[in-house]
Amino acid sequence: MKELTQSLGRRAVIKGAGLGLVAGGISAALPAQNADAATEGGDIWSSEYWTKKGDVSLWMFRKRLGAPKAGEPSRPVLFFVHGSSVTSRVFDLNVPGHGEYSVMNEFARYGFDCWTMDHENYGKSGRTSGNSDIKSGVEDLKAAVEVVARETGRQKYHFLGESSGALRAGAYAMVAPERADRLVLAAFTYKGEGSPTLTKRAEQLDYYRTHNMRKRDRDMIRSIVTRDKPGTSDQAAVEALADVEMQFGDQIPTGTYLDMTANLPVVDPRKVLSPVLLVRGEYDGIATVADLEEFFNLLPNGDRQFIILPGTAHSLMLAINRELFWHVARAFLTMPTPIAT
Repeated sequence: MKELTQSLGRRAVIKGAGLGLVAGGISAALPAQNADAATEGGDIWSSEYWTKKGDVSLWMFRKRLGAPKAGEPSRPVLFFVHGSSVTSRVFDLNVPGHGEYSVMNEFARYGFDCWTMDHENYGKSGRTSGNSDIKSGVEDLKAAVEVVARETGRQKYHFLGESSGALRAGAYAMVAPERADRLVLAAFTYKGEGSPTLTKRAEQLDYYRTHNMRKRDRDMIRSIVTRDKPGTSDQAAVEALADVEMQFGDQIPTGTYLDMTANLPVVDPRKVLSPVLLVRGEYDGIATVADLEEFFNLLPNGDRQFIILPGTAHSLMLAINRELFWHVARAFLTMPTPIAT
């Protein structure tokens, strides 16, 4: 066991088809630089790690094709950032008989070195008296990338966040532009104006201000995929997620809910220097198209895209049409380096 780590050895929006790319043209899903193309066969290797944020222990998880070998070229790192109501298990879900639901498995097969973590007060990570808000999540990511750097030799990483995980990823990219390569912000919200989800959530604002934890039971987890458009997710996947989530109890932090109902915006697009892919489900109630367009139009990097995926709602990881998300995310992350003109 190494210090802090433990290896366990193992302005147009194209709708319709939902696969159009904005402000960068249409690109094929090309292999990433220094990455293998989608690989047929091959064993997926995984390992667990621990890092520290002050006195708080933070759990990390990694998947890639094959165990790392001394002297081999590093692979592009893709770091998955979870949201408010679930842990990092949402990125590595097993739903027997219902197809692939592990986005970490899928992107490992594409040649990425996939990482994720449980934020403070989530999953296997340490419990504190804090509310695990967006600012706290940024500090978690700062601690995590030091482990990634040591283990991979890489200094810049792609980040993929969903919902408040997208807020965490965007906020991290503002303060650590030297570490943030490409950003995939799924189910993101900017100012939250006109959001039916956040309007409803704000009814509990006084509670979020006075309590650092909230109830999170099976019904709450189910509501993630039913509140916008029932039928956009397979119920078997939702039940599988609830099964793995409930092992960590029925309490979850309030910090990101407080930020999303009282403190938006928490990401300033003018300070996000990375290439950005904004992905919204057709029926997602967390943010309106107008809200996301405003964010998109203020991004300084011309390498940016905004995509709406048909037949999907808030959680793209759990969507029946999740392969659409895999496709657009992979295409964006493997864009050839543009030639300066």
